[in-house]
Amino acid sequence: MVRSELIRRSPLRIFEKSIHGGLGPGNIGVVASKKGVGKTACLVHIATDKLFQGKHVIHVSFSAKVDHIINWYEDIFKEIAKKRNLESAVEVHDEIIRNRVIMNFNQRGIKTDQILNSLRALIKDGNFAADAVIFDGYDISQIEPDGLDKIRDFAGEANLEIWFSVSLGEKGNDDVFDEAGIPYLTKPIIDSVTVLITLRYVEEHVHLQVIKDHEELRPRDMNLMLDPSTLLVAED
Repeated sequence: MVRSELIRRSPLRIFEKSIHGGLGPGNIGVVASKKGVGKTACLVHIATDKLFQGKHVIHVSFSAKVDHIINWYEDIFKEIAKKRNLESAVEVHDEIIRNRVIMNFNQRGIKTDQILNSLRALIKDGNFAADAVIFDGYDISQIEPDGLDKIRDFAGEANLEIWFSVSLGEKGNDDVFDEAGIPYLTKPIIDSVTVLITLRYVEEHVHLQVIKDHEELRPRDMNLMLDPSTLLVAED
């Protein structure tokens, strides 16, 4: 399969349609779930889809090591290439890797302004025209009071979209959602984000549910789930 057909047939097109065409530049999106459910895999699939389209992605990891992030990108690419029988997979892989940068920070002791200044330096001084930034492993509950506003302003200034992963605690804890399906942990930030998506187990499968879709706060199933064998986003 040629890359253009792969892009057209990706389940990420359904993902985009489910949130009014996608997140869009200048906006913040959040993927929230309990630990180990698939937040990073979901974000890496979103990022890889953008890379297939020739877009540029910065993945900001707040984990102690970034090896597992690189491995996620390699695994996701291999699964997509194999599943869709991608032509010239090696050449495509080498091309999209050039459009991806992985940065690593320790959240403890670093301010939002320092992170954003590093991103600005990469984009402007490094001539890396990013279309999307992934904040992975960032404890959003520890952000400064105006931190999220600064990040959203940066997204508008740089004309890019920003995705966060938010951990809702350990798998065994069910008391993380209110009656409407909104995670308690995200309530303080829900007005500052444009899209909020949760990953939840439904009959032993991980389903994607949109909680906030731009101006609409109405939890609903996206008719998408994570493939249990690959953790790729797949149709339900």
